[in-house]
Amino acid sequence: VPTELTTAGTDAALALLCLGVAASIWRCRRADPWKAGIWLWVLALLAAASALGAVAHGLDLSSPARAVLWYPLYLCLGLAVALFALGALLDWLGPAASRRALPWAVFCALVFSLVTPLLGGSFLLFIGYEAAAMGVSLCIYLRLAWTGRLHGSGRIAAAILLTLLAAAVQASDLAVTILLPFDHNGLFHLLQIAAVAVLGRGLRESLKFRLKAEE
Repeated sequence: VPTELTTAGTDAALALLCLGVAASIWRCRRADPWKAGIWLWVLALLAAASALGAVAHGLDLSSPARAVLWYPLYLCLGLAVALFALGALLDWLGPAASRRALPWAVFCALVFSLVTPLLGGSFLLFIGYEAAAMGVSLCIYLRLAWTGRLHGSGRIAAAILLTLLAAAVQASDLAVTILLPFDHNGLFHLLQIAAVAVLGRGLRESLKFRLKAEE
């Protein structure tokens, strides 16, 4: 199916981009090892989920084999979203609050990853889970941008808006042809690629400002 192949290709591209952005964050980790660590995990988990998605959409697997892939995929996605919200909490309330919230974030992600397959594995469940976490994170980064407390917070807020737009597209039946045919899944990945690129720039800006302040 052509749209399955473009979905797999955009999933693979998203995975590679996440690894590239993670490498750029790794180079800035000295500014704030705890913060950098949280975001490195977010990007690594998103890369793993995207790689699994590329396999699920791109290969002609049996139904049982494809069903098995969704368990680790949802676990990676659930943890990535929970840690994203944790990163927002860190920037808002500081490292102590984020450390206390870490077990709860992991617990929520585990519950999501276990319940979703039991309820049929619909990706719309992830969209709802993601929208809730991203909505809270967006409020935090908009406030940080408004008050000027965090360099790069405006870009991170823009990345979240792109992610929410991607979620809306994924929940629709939208399909377009841009040289190649893309269904709602492929378009979701294209918007996520843009979101990750903007997110990486915002994170690097915040970490590099910390490094300059320490010099």
